[in-house]
Amino acid sequence: MNRELISRIAHADHPIKSPLDDASVGQLLDRGLPRGDARVLDLGCGGAEWLLRALATRPHLHAEGVDISEDALAQARQAAGDLDVQERLILHHQAAEDFASSEPFDLVISVGATHAFGGLLPTLAAARKHLAPGGRVLIGEGFWERAPSQEAIEMLGDFADLATTVDRVVGDGWTPVHGHVSTRSELDGNEWACWGSLASWALDHPAGPDSSHALRTAATRRPEWLRVYRDTWGFVSLILRQTPDCA
Repeated sequence: MNRELISRIAHADHPIKSPLDDASVGQLLDRGLPRGDARVLDLGCGGAEWLLRALATRPHLHAEGVDISEDALAQARQAAGDLDVQERLILHHQAAEDFASSEPFDLVISVGATHAFGGLLPTLAAARKHLAPGGRVLIGEGFWERAPSQEAIEMLGDFADLATTVDRVVGDGWTPVHGHVSTRSELDGNEWACWGSLASWALDHPAGPDSSHALRTAATRRPEWLRVYRDTWGFVSLILRQTPDCA
């Protein structure tokens, strides 16, 4: 069973594949999109959940998404058709770091995808290339609430603490407009729902070739979360604009 299928099943009931509840997603989009006729780009869009949410609630908005997963993009196209927003959504099957556009965007999104660019600051550098004057960036990044174990670093990545993360962003020429630190409820709810969805899928498909692997993954990953990083890892979502002297 490949990781993409595991992720799709695990996040089947989530508004976004990140530790954010529905209200937080809505608030971040409201702060990132003060205008309803904006152009939005998601670098590493997956199933384009952010874009679909924005398109469904803003009838004059246009969006583009970039991802290397054809399966995820196919899901996005299907969902866009179901929402009748497909004419305002363009999807690109390519590496996000290679994407180029002749027109800039009012909001560039990269939530939980900084690994695709090699880290937080390279992701912001990529976003800056696509940003219209006065535009904003919505970025989501993990951080350590306390010193992590080596096992936690190997599982999630070598993040900084929250203060250092924000200092790096500001030092790179960005001004935070709005920020949201995922609550313990959002973090725990994300994990419980992920592995619960995976286990439910396995039990609903007992004869499927991937069911035993899905059930085994659900059974092992939840204890790993509790043991390794439940009380160590956090997630921050930031709305940024370029600092005028650095733009």
